[in-house]
This record gives sequence, C-alpha cells and structure tokens, in this order.
Amino acid sequence: MGRLLAIDGLNIVRRVYEASPEPDSDLKAEIALRHALNSFRTLINGHEPTHVLPAFDYGGVTWRHALYGGYREGRAPMPAPLRAALPGFYAKLETFGLRPVSLPEVEADDVIGTVVMRWLGQERGEAVVATTDKDLHCLIAHGARVWDHFKSEWHDHAWVENKWGVPPAQLPDLLALMGDATDSIPGVSKVGLKTAAKLLRTYGTIDAIMAGAGILKDAVGEALRKEREMLYLSRQLVQLKTDVQVGVSWNMLAWQA
Repeated sequence: MGRLLAIDGLNIVRRVYEASPEPDSDLKAEIALRHALNSFRTLINGHEPTHVLPAFDYGGVTWRHALYGGYREGRAPMPAPLRAALPGFYAKLETFGLRPVSLPEVEADDVIGTVVMRWLGQERGEAVVATTDKDLHCLIAHGARVWDHFKSEWHDHAWVENKWGVPPAQLPDLLALMGDATDSIPGVSKVGLKTAAKLLRTYGTIDAIMAGAGILKDAVGEALRKEREMLYLSRQLVQLKTDVQVGVSWNMLAWQA
C-alpha cells in the first residue's frame, strides 16, 4: 500500500518567514525559503511517502470571494519579497523531484482536500497532511492523519476533540457557527467556541440546530434565527471543496527517493 504526503506549502513557508524578526527583504525571503526547503526534505525523509503533493495558494480572488466579498479582507497580503521569490522556490522543488500544485481561484486547502479524498476513496493507502491549518483537520474524519511539522506531533480524533470540543467531522459546522477571524468569516454573533461546541454536542448538525432554534428563547436562539442566511453562507465558506480539477496524475505525484 502507498502513503500520500500532502504538504500545505504556504503554511510552512509563511511560518518560517514570519519567525524571523528582520524586516521584509529579498535576503529574508531567500533565507526563509532555504529553511522551508529543508522542512520539505525533513517531512519526506520522516514520513517516507510513495506520493507527495506540495500544494500552494495561487493568490488573488478565489471562489470564496465570489460568494462573500468580505472573505479574508482583514488578512495582511503576502510580503512582496516572499511573493517574488516563490516561483524560484517552486523550481527548486521540481529539481528536488516534487510537483508543486497551485491553481487560480482555488486554495491549497481545496487541492489537498480533493486529492486526499480521492486517495482514500480509491483505498491507495495512508494519507498524511502536513499542516497546522484547522480547516484541514476535518479530513481526519475520513481516515487521514494530520502532522504538525513545527511541534513534531500527530493530531488525531482525540486531539481535535480536546482542542475544539467536537470530533473532526463537526469542525466545519463548528467554524461556521463561531466564525473564523483569520479568514473574516462572520459566523453567528453571540456564538463562540464553547457555545458552538455545546450546540453541536446537543443537536449534531447545523441543520438540526436550526430546526430547533425556534425553542431557544435566549440571545443565542435569537441570533441563530436572525442570522440564518449568514450561518449557511459561513458553512459554505469553511467547507473544503473536494471536486477540484487538479490536473495531475498519481504518476506525477509519485516520489522517487
């Protein structure tokens, strides 16, 4: 059986870059990408995959912006020196034997979600996702494993429940309810992490919550009823897209040590 290693590329690159207190510069980008390349090598050597998917955000407007104009409006843009250096970094990854994937109007999360779900659906073997992005942790519910490269630790069902109070399958509904400030996803006012987790433990799904919202007489019930449309929009925004036309075959992602 095989082992797919899906690497959330910019999750690594940006964290390495931002770990340095130095001001933005071409030299800072060069050093950060050198360290990021070493991180990629460490991941591959440590997990010994048969296939590797290095996925990167393309940048610019995505299908989520088309749904909601305020999507990611509060997020700082990628520093110009780092953005300019990325094509060279992709070329180095190709020299190393990898096939970076970056698609217009689609986020790396969606690329990873699509490829991991296809891999698992075809019963090709293990799927490991190298990321700290909470959005990708829902893949654990389908059999993937999540590896935090920076803490060198596995995130499993128990880890997700301990951190967010719900199992991986309910993470999208949790994020839709509580919102996600990182991506400027509004969620429902009056609903934070604890309230969202409690609602999901009680009702199970957003649909079930909304079916029972009429009997909730407190401020939360009022907010749910008033902000129903925004809740379902938030749910669309946090949901991984798993039908992306990725444009690569398994042979293209095969790793030759």
